[in-house]
Amino acid sequence: MLGRNRGSRVFLDRLPLPERRFVADALRTETVGGMVLLAAAAVALTWANTPFSDVYESVRDFHFGIEALGLNLSVAHWTADGLLAIFFFVVGAELKRELVVGELRHPGTAALPVIAAACGMAVPALVYGLVSTSLGGTWNGWAVPMATDIAFALGVLALIDTHLPSALRAFLLTLAVVDDLGAVVVIALFYTSTINFAALVGAVLGLGLFFHLHDQRRVHGWYWYLPLALVIWGLMYNSGVHATVAGVAMGLLLRVAKDGERGRRPAERIAHLVRPVSAGVAVPLFALFAAGVSITGGTLKAVVSEPEPLGVALGLAAGKVLGIFGGSYLAVRFTRARLSPELAWADVIAVAMLAGIGFTVSLLIGELSYPDPADSERIKAAVLFGSLASALLACVLLRLRNNKYRRLYEAENLDADSDDIPDIYPRK
Repeated sequence: MLGRNRGSRVFLDRLPLPERRFVADALRTETVGGMVLLAAAAVALTWANTPFSDVYESVRDFHFGIEALGLNLSVAHWTADGLLAIFFFVVGAELKRELVVGELRHPGTAALPVIAAACGMAVPALVYGLVSTSLGGTWNGWAVPMATDIAFALGVLALIDTHLPSALRAFLLTLAVVDDLGAVVVIALFYTSTINFAALVGAVLGLGLFFHLHDQRRVHGWYWYLPLALVIWGLMYNSGVHATVAGVAMGLLLRVAKDGERGRRPAERIAHLVRPVSAGVAVPLFALFAAGVSITGGTLKAVVSEPEPLGVALGLAAGKVLGIFGGSYLAVRFTRARLSPELAWADVIAVAMLAGIGFTVSLLIGELSYPDPADSERIKAAVLFGSLASALLACVLLRLRNNKYRRLYEAENLDADSDDIPDIYPRK
């Protein structure tokens, strides 16, 4: 047998360790994660609007299952119910850290983003309802414009963020964490039709075992937790509660206390390891099979004329900015909440507009709200239209704010340099 040439590279072969680390670290950054997500959405839109759209639909609707868990789902459902559980697991881990050692542990510090996030969910739902019902529609999609896509939002911010204050990014992060928690609560409470109590009890017992092994016994090794996580996920799915709730529940159960004096916090370490899978595989694959909307004249007309799609688009593009900015202003005006001294109200408006990007979770809730494929297509188009409008307006506002901060930075550096120049010439 011929020996393998070490200098040769096999296409799609496993990358060497340094390259694997580079790819993983890149996927942990918001810019790259957002770009991968954007690329997946672009592929889906292109594929669904070509002569090969029937191939896209056949792949999306192809069914396969896990007999042991009694599951036989389409590719689209596996990505929405299965892979997004990984995304929500990371969300749960980040939320746990924020609640224990982050910004949310201080009521005074947490008040502003929590109130802003709550208003940023309530007002878009209200905007949707007012627009939809005034035009003869229903309240069915009230929850669709509530969610913010943190990967897209932080990706846009990272592309512009050169001189913007760090407090702006911290505000957006905290806002998005609370927003994601609200989305999980909405999915769990309002998109559960029937409950299989035996499966739900089994899922809760599985979560108890997960907590016992991880927090009480300090058991290490992914080979313990991965099979247990699959069982918990399968039981949660069969219980009637949306399966992504299992992901956020396990994330919230992760231990935040350090392992030893100099050890890392397990919630941080595990989220650090799982985030590349979430950003590079789970969320892009969901986008690939959720964003494939056939863009026709009828679809675009529906977004601007039909009650429910128009309500979704305006809920994202207008409701988010009104809710977040209005909630922030009222919180500062009538409570002890305070805006960071590094930020101006113009910065809050820009962040509020950025939060109108509601791609991933909005598409998921849209599918849950409108099971009919024709209705779902129009709602997806409205999510894409509203998110795109929010992203473009946010880019303009953030660019203006960035230019202002750049001028201040350059002026401060110029003053500092002039102070360092020795006075060798006599003053007149």
